[in-house]
Amino acid sequence: MKKRFTDEDVLLKIRDLKIEGYSDETWVPIIKGVDLTLHRGEVMGLIGESGAGKSTIGAAAMGYARDGTRISDGSIEFDGMELTTASETERRALRGSRIAYVAQSAAASFNPSHKLIDQHAEAPVHYRIKKRMAAQEDAMELYERLRLPNPREIGFRYPHQVSGGQLQRAMTAMAMSCRPDLIIFDEPTTALDVTTQIEVLAAIRDIVDQFNTAAIYITHDLAVVAQMADTIKVLLKGEEVEEAPTREMLENPQEEYTKSLWAVRSFHSPQRRRPADNTQPVISVQHVDASYTGGEKVLDDVSFDIYPGMTVAVVGESGSGKSTTARVITGLLPPSSGQVLCKGEPLPPRYQDRTRDQLRQAQMIYQMADTALNPKVRISEIIGRPAQFYSGLRGPKLKQRVDELLDLIELDPAKFYSRYPPELSGGQKQRIGIARALAAEPEFIICDEVTSALDQLVAEGILKLLDRLQSELGLAYMFITHDLATVRSIADEVVVMQNGKVVEKGPKDEMFTPPHHPYTDLLLSSVPEMDPDWLSTVLEERGVDNLGEAADV
Repeated sequence: MKKRFTDEDVLLKIRDLKIEGYSDETWVPIIKGVDLTLHRGEVMGLIGESGAGKSTIGAAAMGYARDGTRISDGSIEFDGMELTTASETERRALRGSRIAYVAQSAAASFNPSHKLIDQHAEAPVHYRIKKRMAAQEDAMELYERLRLPNPREIGFRYPHQVSGGQLQRAMTAMAMSCRPDLIIFDEPTTALDVTTQIEVLAAIRDIVDQFNTAAIYITHDLAVVAQMADTIKVLLKGEEVEEAPTREMLENPQEEYTKSLWAVRSFHSPQRRRPADNTQPVISVQHVDASYTGGEKVLDDVSFDIYPGMTVAVVGESGSGKSTTARVITGLLPPSSGQVLCKGEPLPPRYQDRTRDQLRQAQMIYQMADTALNPKVRISEIIGRPAQFYSGLRGPKLKQRVDELLDLIELDPAKFYSRYPPELSGGQKQRIGIARALAAEPEFIICDEVTSALDQLVAEGILKLLDRLQSELGLAYMFITHDLATVRSIADEVVVMQNGKVVEKGPKDEMFTPPHHPYTDLLLSSVPEMDPDWLSTVLEERGVDNLGEAADV
């Protein structure tokens, strides 16, 4: 049912907002005159590619400008208070109490040395809304509403002792601790697997509905914003492209740029088959068991092969064993039994015991380029180090190789050779991560969620680049991902993991054709669709009511 709003419901009114960023000793425009009106109980989705200004506008809604930026013009009125002229003390008093923020990475937002419930209670105690015991009791009630396991106990754990999905829900509970009027959700489910994402989305939507909270939902995932938003605003390079109610926007986008966003994920690489001859796999994982020190078994009899020039996607929920399998392959976690073969030869279990050539053959591209690249080291050195280490290149030959690699990833050497990572966009940083892996001249690359933090247009560009490099260089990929749209785009074979075991594996076309293993079916049915009713339908089919709890039968 469509929500109806009146002028009396207006909570946030932004007019002609202009924000500048400091670059090359001058101020340049970032946000170029954007308007926004948000009502109590309304969820507005902000979408657009990287650099569109989504997060910058979200921060400005709190009267905040990030380091290196400034609000240069316009009005930001929150419940009658003009934030651009309010004192910093007045603005700080709103943040956390009446305006809350939920970040993309909960793991980076919690203090690892304090228990969840203590961090939850901090804001209501600070603002004298509740005393500590009452705040902790409220935390437990919110944990229960958000369907966290053992809601009366989980708050007494440290952040590293809960899963990513649980931590994201705990962060949403923490944002609700003072019952704010407005919450800014900044890509809150980007790093979550599809089954966990459903739980978090349902929890967020229910919290917003129950407390009539207004929300700005920032995302690059169009199917997600279709489930969450009443209204969608499309942004491009700091300017508004168009705005409309969600159903209207999905059914009839007016602008060509919006139509291009709706058309992404059209890329599909041709599905390759295993060689018919006696070609050996580049990597063969054979009956691997693995455990962390003093812990229970995290991999149980894992086996699969990856052949030259092919892509094997490894999918499953958080904790299924995907990344642990990668750690075993790279020698970071020696298996307790089983082995890993490279072109038929057993690899030493520990990377310290592997030869330089064995290390060279298997490289890795990481999920978060922001944390994978040293921000204080020039691009030339980041790419040059592995070329120097594995190939012994020096001087002009090393520079020539770095230039070749930059060309290979479609970045101009003249522009990027001497830059630092903070000067690059998210997609450009990920390309540098790819070049660094290629510098070792590997035969096999592990791609660990390499597109999950990127908007869909940029992610499609990365997938096309990886596909081209695979064709040109004959690379084999292990693609760790929770995004089944990515699997459909790039995989040749699929390995489905659950609780450390391989539950199903085979060619992609067979894996996406029923009948499926029940767990594979759960994953496939959890991929959001561009239908505003999809989430409600899925929750109803699974016997879950609006509170995210089992419905009465």
